[in-house]
Parts: sequence; structure tokens; C-alpha cells
Amino acid sequence: MTRESKRTRGRWPARLLGLALALLSLGGAADEDALVVLSWGGAYERAQQAALFTPYTAATGRPVEVRQYDGGIEALRRAVAADEVPWDLIDMTRSEAMAACDEGLLEPLSPALLSPAPDGTPAEADFLPDAFGRCAITHSIFATVIAYRTDAFPGRRPTRIGDLFDQRRFPGPRALQDTPAVNLEWALLSYRVPRQELYRLLSTRRGLALAWERLDTLDEIRWWQAGDTPPRLLAEGEVVMASGYNGRFFEAMVNRGAPIEILWDGQVQEHETWAIPKGAPHPEAAREFLRFATDTERLADLARHIPYGPARRSAAVRVTTHPESGVDMRLHIPTHPLNTERAVTKDEAWYARTQSRIQALFRDWRARRESK
Repeated sequence: MTRESKRTRGRWPARLLGLALALLSLGGAADEDALVVLSWGGAYERAQQAALFTPYTAATGRPVEVRQYDGGIEALRRAVAADEVPWDLIDMTRSEAMAACDEGLLEPLSPALLSPAPDGTPAEADFLPDAFGRCAITHSIFATVIAYRTDAFPGRRPTRIGDLFDQRRFPGPRALQDTPAVNLEWALLSYRVPRQELYRLLSTRRGLALAWERLDTLDEIRWWQAGDTPPRLLAEGEVVMASGYNGRFFEAMVNRGAPIEILWDGQVQEHETWAIPKGAPHPEAAREFLRFATDTERLADLARHIPYGPARRSAAVRVTTHPESGVDMRLHIPTHPLNTERAVTKDEAWYARTQSRIQALFRDWRARRESK
């Protein structure tokens, strides 16, 4: 009998039935010894399976079971409050990991548990600056970008992030993530606000009003939550531009031949982290996996399967070609010099501090827009 079933047998009060159903919707019951990982599904999970999960099971004999989610900390908050946490590790954006850590929802993590680089360089010197938080360790840098259909605008191509809002030159429906993050930054960039001033301006009523005003100019928006939705909407011609994760668009372009291109101007870079939830069933195994999954070779191999920048310098120099297509992955990583010239680094501390307020304002704006 699993630890979870021992604790819950015969004592599920009615108030927890909703939680039980929510957890089951994220995946069935795990094997007793399996490491249960909450991740993002799709092309990203397939890359993790090839580079991390399957090699870990081969090395340790411990199976990995993956549950899928679309971000957020609400389910984690409920699980910790009920003392019924079904996951051992969560793949989280750093802003959400910071917010969850502040709420006491994650276990503390130390850089000391990580392996050194192959040349003996200590992990703390090998990882990028700010890779270590109190409760999370960055493993990759990903970007939210705009992609567009190459056949949608004969004779011209979008070249800057402001073209997202230029419906005269680039007509057609857009797909945007159902969240304020990144949409707010792009709205202000379209006014040519300097990147260094974005979050100072977003901290004011005037800045937020300007952002909502710019987003209101878009005639038709398809809102998405799951990361595999925007590449599909573009490939099927339902929209002409879409925001999304650079790795998902790469997979659609290279593996499925979708007629799309990435607009790197205004890309918003963010840290992706590993975190261990408070009350995880197998915390020591989770730490063992974290050490394994963040070593130099594993991070380099992950970047060979999906183009996210490794958080270790020793891994970044080992990234080569995509194993199936032979494409040079270095040119598709957000942190490559050709792609990062006008990148925005997401202020994750700002989002962690303002998450509830900005989400509420975003919901209010959505409601006003839809009522017009």
C-alpha cells in the first residue's frame, strides 16, 4: 500500500472530494516507488523523456511517472493545505516557484546537492547567475515569442514586436496566452518603451492603462492555456500570429514542417526550474533526480532535443545538433547572440510580488473587453 493510500484510507471528508478529483485529473495513482513529476506535456515532455526520465530510470531502476499541467500554483496550494501532495518534483517557471516558496509550499534546496562540471568546476560557479533560489534550481532558459504563418502576409514579414499590434499591415486573428505576463511587456514595447523601463512603468496605473489600451486594439484574440495550442492554431491556419514557447514552435517547424517562423524581437526570457513540493512522497529520491537531471551532459542533451538554453555554462558549449533532423540547435536557443539582441528578461521577482493583483486586473480587463 502506498504512503498516500495509508494516510487517506477511510478518512476522506467531504471537503476534500473536490481536491481528490482535481489531483486525479492530473494523472492516475502512481506506483509506490515511482518518482512522480509534474511537467508541461507535449514536445517538452517528449524531450524530457528522451534526455532525462528514461536515462534516469535506466541508471537507477526507479520509474518516472509524469503528470501534466499548464502552470499555476493553485493545485499545489490545495494539496499542501490538505497534506495530500501526490508529486515529488514540479517543473516550474521561476516566478511561480518564487511565489510558492514565499507561501511555504516548497522544500528548501541547496546548490551543494548538485554535481560539479566535468572539469571539476563547482556547480555554483558553473551555473548562470541567479540560477539558485531558496526553493528552486534553474535548469533551462526558455523564451515566449511571437510566431507567424509565412504565407499569411505576401511581400512582407513581421520584423518587430510592434507588428503584433499592426493589423493594417498584418491583418488576421492572433492567439495569446491567457495570462498578463508577456502580453503586458509586448504592449509597452509597441510604444517603444525601453526594455529597462518596462517593470517600473507597469508598476504604475498609467503603465497598466497603456498596456490594456494597446491590447484592446486587437480585433480578434484566441486565448490559449496549453503550450501545444498555439503551434496547432498556426499550423491549421486558424490564426496568423501566436505567442508561445520557442521550443514548441521549433518542434512544429522542424518535426512537422509547419509553415511558420519565429519573431525573436521582443522575446521574453524566463528561467525554468525544478522544485520539490512540501510534503513530497519521495523527497530524497527527488533530490537524487535533481542532481542527475542537472548535470552537464543531461542539460546539454535536453537542449539537443528542444532548444532551451542550458543553465550550466559547461552544458551550453556541448549543445550540437537535433538528433532526428540534424538541425544545429545552437541557432534556435533563445540565448544565442543572434536571437537575444532585443530580448527582455522577465522580472520574475516583480511577478512573484504582484501575481495576485496583476492576475485580478487582467481578469477585470478581460471581462470588460468581452462585455463590449
